[in-house]
Amino acid sequence: MAKVSTGTVGEVPDHLLRAMFEARKAVFIDLLKWDIPALAGRYEIDQFDDEHAQYLIVASPEGEHMASARLLPTDRPHILDSLFPHLCAGPVPTGPDIMEITRFCLSRDLRAADRRFARDMLVTGLADLAIAQGIRSYTGVTEMPWMRQILAFGWRAVPLGVPYIVGSSMLGAMRIDIDHDTPDLLNAAGIIGRSTVTPHLGRQAA
Repeated sequence: MAKVSTGTVGEVPDHLLRAMFEARKAVFIDLLKWDIPALAGRYEIDQFDDEHAQYLIVASPEGEHMASARLLPTDRPHILDSLFPHLCAGPVPTGPDIMEITRFCLSRDLRAADRRFARDMLVTGLADLAIAQGIRSYTGVTEMPWMRQILAFGWRAVPLGVPYIVGSSMLGAMRIDIDHDTPDLLNAAGIIGRSTVTPHLGRQAA
């Protein structure tokens, strides 16, 4: 049975964190050609991977990385306010009950059915985590094709402004509002989580 990792630093195995950073390098640098550095040529790690970052990780029954997302608190520097504030028509949403979703990553070697399973696990895990921790909203910056998919997941998601061309990509910012009925909204839109799976969250000092 696949699991989504939850807890504190020591509860996330080091090999799973390393696999997550390797998967991020394979997706964002090798596949999407983002112009960002890779640590030791293997790991995609940036200045936001510090002690304040949290990671939600979907792991296979064998403990291998399937999907993951990084969560950044918005009451301190994060990607939207530090790098892309112009993507918001108004003030950048910030606060202790707002988190930024970044580095939403699905392992490249998954089959199509497993990718869908891992994606659904990660999305429903994000909703469950928000409800459990009192997170009112998520924000995020993403390329427009992926934004259109996120907006279609069924939860209450809205663009925060007009998209801009950045490099070779069209980027936009969005806000996702979470409430107790969000899991039902996701389910109705076909995002099927597995209630028998325990969500798993970890922190890691870079």
